[in-house]
Amino acid sequence: MMRSALLLALLAAVPLSALAKAAVPDLSTVSERSGFKATGRYDEVVRLCAAFAQAWPKQVKCIEFGRTPEGRPMLALVASNSGAFTPRAAAKKGLPVTLVQGGIHAGEIDGKDAGFLALREVLAGRLARGALDKQVLLFVPVFNVDGHERFQPWNRPNQRGPAEMGWRTTAQNFNLNRDYVKADAPEMQAMLALVNAWDPLTYVDLHVTNGAKFQHDVSIQVEPVYSADADMRKAGLALRTNVIADLARLGSTPQSYYMSFAKTDEPQSGFVDGVSDPRFSTGYFPLRNRMAVLVETHAWKDYPTRVRITHNSVISVLEQVARNGKTWQLAAAGADARAARLAGTPVALTYKTLEQPTMVDFNGYEYTRTESDVSGILMTRYDETRPQVWRVPLRDTVVPDLEVAAPGAGYIVPSAHAALVAAKLRQHGIAFRTLDKPLARFAGETFRADKATFATGSFESRQRLTVEGSWKSETRDVGRGALYVPVAQPKARLVMAMLEPRAPDSLLAWGMFNNAFERKEYLEEYVAEDVAREQMAADPALAAEFRRRVETDPAFAKNAHARLEFFARRHSSWDERLNLYPVLRAHVAP
Repeated sequence: MMRSALLLALLAAVPLSALAKAAVPDLSTVSERSGFKATGRYDEVVRLCAAFAQAWPKQVKCIEFGRTPEGRPMLALVASNSGAFTPRAAAKKGLPVTLVQGGIHAGEIDGKDAGFLALREVLAGRLARGALDKQVLLFVPVFNVDGHERFQPWNRPNQRGPAEMGWRTTAQNFNLNRDYVKADAPEMQAMLALVNAWDPLTYVDLHVTNGAKFQHDVSIQVEPVYSADADMRKAGLALRTNVIADLARLGSTPQSYYMSFAKTDEPQSGFVDGVSDPRFSTGYFPLRNRMAVLVETHAWKDYPTRVRITHNSVISVLEQVARNGKTWQLAAAGADARAARLAGTPVALTYKTLEQPTMVDFNGYEYTRTESDVSGILMTRYDETRPQVWRVPLRDTVVPDLEVAAPGAGYIVPSAHAALVAAKLRQHGIAFRTLDKPLARFAGETFRADKATFATGSFESRQRLTVEGSWKSETRDVGRGALYVPVAQPKARLVMAMLEPRAPDSLLAWGMFNNAFERKEYLEEYVAEDVAREQMAADPALAAEFRRRVETDPAFAKNAHARLEFFARRHSSWDERLNLYPVLRAHVAP
């Protein structure tokens, strides 16, 4: 038999229309039958999911793992030659699980058509021969199902094909690739339940870029490479390197960074690599000590080309997991064990890219930049008939930015917020327990915001909040029914990403605790005037401090509200919980 690599090369050289003719008729797609000019509606996914299971009953099962807000089934194909069609069976056999997801942005639908084609080729033994002996594949053709059915031409005007496509967001207007941590969307909650059950070693998220016109056809980004567990990064880098090499052998020109200019519409500004926040798939899964692969085909390549490249990417990942899955499983288990020992050690919550560019050759086109008579700004126009190599800066030195020491034991969520937080923890499969008795004068750490800034607008249905401040030792009473969330667990990094107040996608940052930073009680001005006079009469030192502030701080002197608040803060009616983050850090387990 010919080797898989050679078969992949042959596939790259054979038009997809020829593959369509060779396909089993009842398993072909609308896309194939149209010569990859169109894509099918969701009823095709429903039909094909059942048809694949019928055609290969010993290798494929079709499962429903959720329902969308508009009532559509969320479907996945479970494929393996091992007979492991349940999470328990896969775990018992020690098989790594690869989850391939299409259509999280349903206008970027290459993954659905490429995934069905790739799965059929693998099942037929024409490509990635034996890959399904050594892993379980979960293929979700369309994640954003309701968005997929918002179907019309030009939903992606900066994308060449297919003729019609779905919409970027869900029926509730959630962008699912901003929802991994907060998990507001029912679709994301269903996906996280699927992930918790199957624990995929590798999560493959199939997209199409926005951006400028250039020759490169795909980017392959993998994490952890820069982030999370240091040893697990070796596995992520190996996966990225090998997939890029596979695609290059097939004639693609892949890059390892997102090909969006550092300055919009300015090619000479070059590129910046980095680590995504955990609202994104590639930021989220490293916090679980698992690998995430982001495949971004180039929007200005035509649909047949993009489907072929996405297909090749899926095949490559399957082959890489088949070859290296056992080794990478051991790496993930090691990362789990190390995460459970993070207590008291510095943990990066954000990363930054240093301004240390390397000049690289990038395959673009000749272009001009001229002032637009429409917008009045400089606009770049590309000549796709004139290839050109650009010499541009690439910034790819990524280092930790915000680092916070993990608590000695964990976090305590008071009973008033326990139900809300517990629901979120369960969605992510995070371990916690409920305290069955109160803790009197518990010695822990509290976070009081020195500054709390609410976003001026809504983002993904939330008013986001950023805070400045630090943890300080404090003794507080904790009532019965509070939650204790230990850091001594494999998902310790995810725990910190959700519960550290300054983390970019923490529950606080997503507005879950906004009430704690809103002042509810106050002294009316005429009352505050009397209180101020009483306090100054009773405490000459306080009166002297007030006078110093007035004389030395012009802004304070001119602000009547600030002057009165100076005294209100010292009154017994002042809310000591204002700007107090309602989660504590514990040095020892309660």
